[in-house]
Amino acid sequence: MPTEQHDLRAAAESQGLKETNYGALGTLVTVFFFWGFIAAGNSVFIPFCKHYFHLDQFQSQLIDFAFYTAYYVGALALFAYGAFGGKDLVGKWGYKKSIVYGLLFSALGAAAMIIAVNANTFTGMLVGLFIVALGFSLQQTAAQPFAISLGDPATGTSRVNLGGGINSFGTTIGPIVVAFALFGTTAAVTDQQIAALSLNKVIILYTCVGALFVGAAALFYFSKKVPSGISLEKVESAPKALYTLLIMTGLLIIMFAPVFNSYKTDLSQATDAEVHAMNMYRMKWLLGALAVVIVGLLFANLSAKKKSTGWGAMQYPQLVLGMIAIFVYVGVEVAIGSNLSELLKQDAFGGLSSSEAAKYISMYWGSLMIGRWAGAVSAFKLSDKTKLLLQIIVPLIAFAVIIGLNTVAQYNMQPLYYYVICVAIQIIAFYFSKDKPARTLLIFGVLGVLAMIIGTQTTGMVSIYAFLSGGLFCSIMWPCIFSLSIAGLGKYTTEGSAFLIMMILGGGIIPPIQGKLADIIGIHQSYWVPVICFAYLAFFAFAVKGILKKQGIDYDAAVEGGGH
Repeated sequence: MPTEQHDLRAAAESQGLKETNYGALGTLVTVFFFWGFIAAGNSVFIPFCKHYFHLDQFQSQLIDFAFYTAYYVGALALFAYGAFGGKDLVGKWGYKKSIVYGLLFSALGAAAMIIAVNANTFTGMLVGLFIVALGFSLQQTAAQPFAISLGDPATGTSRVNLGGGINSFGTTIGPIVVAFALFGTTAAVTDQQIAALSLNKVIILYTCVGALFVGAAALFYFSKKVPSGISLEKVESAPKALYTLLIMTGLLIIMFAPVFNSYKTDLSQATDAEVHAMNMYRMKWLLGALAVVIVGLLFANLSAKKKSTGWGAMQYPQLVLGMIAIFVYVGVEVAIGSNLSELLKQDAFGGLSSSEAAKYISMYWGSLMIGRWAGAVSAFKLSDKTKLLLQIIVPLIAFAVIIGLNTVAQYNMQPLYYYVICVAIQIIAFYFSKDKPARTLLIFGVLGVLAMIIGTQTTGMVSIYAFLSGGLFCSIMWPCIFSLSIAGLGKYTTEGSAFLIMMILGGGIIPPIQGKLADIIGIHQSYWVPVICFAYLAFFAFAVKGILKKQGIDYDAAVEGGGH
């Protein structure tokens, strides 16, 4: 890796790219913050909507469904445009304009949220969140390669990791700010008080969010330091991959339609048999959607093995298995956090109100920040001793920041002091992973399985710590999966990256599956869903070694991806 970085640096210097555009980079990382802030804020918004609109756990998870499905739709639309038009739309507009358009589109979504709130319609609010996330999809497609282009390619990783760190900071304070905005206090708020809250608070929240989107767009547009980032490279044709994805999309619509429509069903006066029948009806269609994704992708790769023409990046098994891995990773990351508030309401877990649960949700999303800050250490050229020291100190500093922010917000953080033990386990895991993506993913996948099993088999703080630590073990997975999935793709690397972004769809399918399972067997045991997810991620880490080895690729190369 050091030799490769030296070669890249020399090439960059010959092209006059020695200096990083820090002004543009400082402007760029604001969008990373937005992704984290809004996504993590949904974890508090979900219980608010659940009690205000009298939803069951599955119905409340439709917020994640709307939000993360938009990423898939947005990325697919961009890919389809490139496939039919022969040009990358983001490259045609340029990174700068693409991010500006994405921010304005998200602002449009915030406006749609305000209109829906005035109409007191949950469906309209889901549409608003969908539009916000569509804008995020465009921003994310442009922002990560843009960060790499803002200076020496050899230090591109550090810039993307900086964005990931800022993203994680957004996920940490998002639940705190949203909880305060909705509940007006950090003290306990009962479910009855939540149901009686005025939706004007949501209007104020999304008015502020929309204003921030517009402000950030203006900052980008008028900043002379931010280059246009236009690229006119021709898009590699992959018609079979496109048609497969379009067919999958059609089937997903067929699966989602009855699930989505069923949320309007009022089961408050239904018999136990009727409730059970509706639960099984919803679960059937949700599992059908899951099968469409997995079977569709595996079919694509098997077909590509017979004849690779027209399949583009999908002819590579590491990419297809990696697409499933991203799907599962985003799904488990979101599912753990989105169902956490409901878990903490149970007497065995403290019987906490939604507002009291905010500090635990903040710690969960903050756990991703802890891991990503620690992972960012490897992006810099440091001596082994300095790197080891920082990999011990940085996670502890990040943990202290989370405790400090919540303490300032007047939460009692004493119950979470001993969570530092879980942070110490992660530090040890980082030491043994040796910056090797396959090994890192395997270790953290296995630890995730163990943590979730401990969580399902215990109650109280032991179980809560176990579930919270899922954030620690998810934290470094995105760059590992990403780098392993696109290894050896050559001219199909950009296309493969777009396919991976589409699989953020997992955040829209797996959380509702866990929510529906919670309605059937209880919220505690529904956490067997994350067990299965982490098990697949560990399997992918193990299987991809052999796949890449057959292609003559060094799967132990250091991580070169960024954080999601």
